[in-house]
Amino acid sequence: MPSDMASEVEIQQKYYAESAHKYNEMHDGEEGEHYFALAMLVAMVNFFGIESILDLGSGTGRAIAYVKMNCPGVKIVGVEPVKELREIGYRNGISPDELIEGDALKLPFRDGEFDMVCEFGVLHHVKTPNVMVREMLRVARKMIFISDANNFGQGSLVARSVKQLLNLFGLWNAAYLIKTKGKGYTLSEEDGLAYSYSVFNNYKQIEEKCSRISLLNTNDGRINPYRSASHVVLMGVKK
Repeated sequence: MPSDMASEVEIQQKYYAESAHKYNEMHDGEEGEHYFALAMLVAMVNFFGIESILDLGSGTGRAIAYVKMNCPGVKIVGVEPVKELREIGYRNGISPDELIEGDALKLPFRDGEFDMVCEFGVLHHVKTPNVMVREMLRVARKMIFISDANNFGQGSLVARSVKQLLNLFGLWNAAYLIKTKGKGYTLSEEDGLAYSYSVFNNYKQIEEKCSRISLLNTNDGRINPYRSASHVVLMGVKK
């Protein structure tokens, strides 16, 4: 199916299937923002007494392997829709029970089945991130952990200021549609199909279900992460 006729989900899954063999080397190393976030997640596991974790969009199982190494007593399950990525995870020692096929927009788990639900760099690939966050909140008993992009903190000071101003007046989505010539997404060799996303888009949604929200910029940023940080961890502790 030609890419201009394929659905956005099909485009993204085709990209990951074709790039699965180099997925690990394409993504950040141990100094990258998501490994920084994983180190924070391990601290939260100890602090909140987390015994079970669900990781969404697990890829080849990076977060699963990290948690197993650093928190061997914690049960962790990853959901990954792309077969080629799961197979690499299996070859690297992750079992099929730990890395399963599934849809993050419709999780096959009970309400509150996992103490923590997390994701690393997945929401900016999802057209309806509010649906995925709703599922995360539903399945999480204690907390959710999001490590993802903040598009309003990316780019030069001028670019950030323009985006933040457009967002303030509710015009950012329309401006982005114009920028992407009506597609509403971008395609790149490095990141596949991606949408303009900020963890702050889901802040109010998370706030409704959580009694505590904590924020941490993971690779840059000043006193206001919304205005200056390109990647942010957002942790929501359930009420």
